[in-house]
Amino acid sequence: MPNPQNPRRIIFLFILLLSAAWTFASRDPSAAGTSAAISAPQQGFEAPDFTLQNLDGEQVSLSGLRGQAVLVNFWATWCPPCKAEMPTIQKVYDEYKAEGFTVLAVNMTFQDSGDIPGFLAEYGLDFPVLLENSGQVAKTYLIRSLPTSFFINREGVIQEVVVGGPMAEALLRARIEAILK
Repeated sequence: MPNPQNPRRIIFLFILLLSAAWTFASRDPSAAGTSAAISAPQQGFEAPDFTLQNLDGEQVSLSGLRGQAVLVNFWATWCPPCKAEMPTIQKVYDEYKAEGFTVLAVNMTFQDSGDIPGFLAEYGLDFPVLLENSGQVAKTYLIRSLPTSFFINREGVIQEVVVGGPMAEALLRARIEAILK
């Protein structure tokens, strides 16, 4: 009497081998070296470029700061942790800017109706502030919570992402010194 399991096993093995062959044949050989070139808003990836206006109406691009260590901080005037960390960000900005460190404080203008110049004056802030009017940069950077900060090294690679705040001065110093290297 013939074994009814043998034809099923042969068909199963044939389909399995055919699937493996198809997977191998349809692979993209160029994909092996592209991971470093893909922009993603996470540690170890190149920071996605953006261009936004500052308060004077001038265009500022992240890519134009290549060679500098950059803290990109997404914030709003109504955000209590943002308010709490701004004086500390200003303090470390003043201390490290001569070494090639800069801050891009990206105000979430599309969801912030606060008085930005008044906020800056109240807290004594003079680092660059950019206006995110459309929400596109926030979408690109997957901003879900404020504040959110990206520490970007001189080569434009994100070294650390900090969601929430306020950031402690010691944390800021350690992250800034790491991206200045």
